[in-house]
Amino acid sequence: MKVLVTGVAGQLGHDVMNELSKRGIEGIGSDIADSYAGVQDGTAVTTMKYVPMDLTDGESVEARIIFEQPDAVIHCAAWTAVDAAEDEENQAKVKAINFGGTRNVAKVCATLDIPMMYISTDYVFDGQGEEPWKPDCKDYKPLSVYGSTKLQGEKAVVANLEKFFIVRIAWVFGVNGNNFIKTMLNVGKKYNQLRVVNDQIGTPTYTYDLARLLVDMIQTDKYGYYHATNEGGYISWYDFTKEIFRQAVELGYEEYSEDKVLVTPVTTQEYGVSKAARPFNSRLDKSKLVENGFELLPTWQDALFRYLKELEF
Repeated sequence: MKVLVTGVAGQLGHDVMNELSKRGIEGIGSDIADSYAGVQDGTAVTTMKYVPMDLTDGESVEARIIFEQPDAVIHCAAWTAVDAAEDEENQAKVKAINFGGTRNVAKVCATLDIPMMYISTDYVFDGQGEEPWKPDCKDYKPLSVYGSTKLQGEKAVVANLEKFFIVRIAWVFGVNGNNFIKTMLNVGKKYNQLRVVNDQIGTPTYTYDLARLLVDMIQTDKYGYYHATNEGGYISWYDFTKEIFRQAVELGYEEYSEDKVLVTPVTTQEYGVSKAARPFNSRLDKSKLVENGFELLPTWQDALFRYLKELEF
């Protein structure tokens, strides 16, 4: 099997390529840069085949993918800077990547009659209420430019393909790139008091664990909509921060102890910094994974521990 992976300079694409390599599956990485521009950590992705590709250039996308003749595409590439997406000068580019780029990939997959996996987000919903969102729920009400363009991407996949996986994820962290954990560890070194929101609820997703699931899925024909995060229960960003610091102390980083860094819970309104509206309810129902014979991810607490041991901080 040969799988083309977009967005390999990001957190998820990096880990998907490494997971393909572990299983002896041929992986082809792509991104906008002329050569692989992710973290040079010595893992397989840094030496695997790479093809530069501007997703917004439909002719180039078609030519590149047809030339490579993959058996499937895992489309991880996206504009994910949620607040910057709200800036008027960025909105056309965000749409060109998240919608136009996705449509370009979907059209080529349709031409080749191969499956496409599109990585989406809980931001396609309005984030209200407390009930977990079902993967087949069509009650879409995105509150941000990011959410709207990711939903347009979903619809482009469905409009062009029958062989598709749409996998929505949330609260992502991985080795290759910036994320909430790295941010908290950095600010925890600089400040002895932090304010973190406690009214946005969800579950973190470790890209290392998610990559294993995605590669499992792409080798099947169990197409459709799915939700995937780590297990371990629903939490707030405040809860997550407290556990990040608790585990950091357990690993010997005493500078994150409660007597050195005070973490105070606040509401989203009290925090009041974001340009984009964040969902209060990022709970994702993952029962469809079990129904279709896929293995659930480990708990986020376990994932966090493994991740922190990988980091240098």
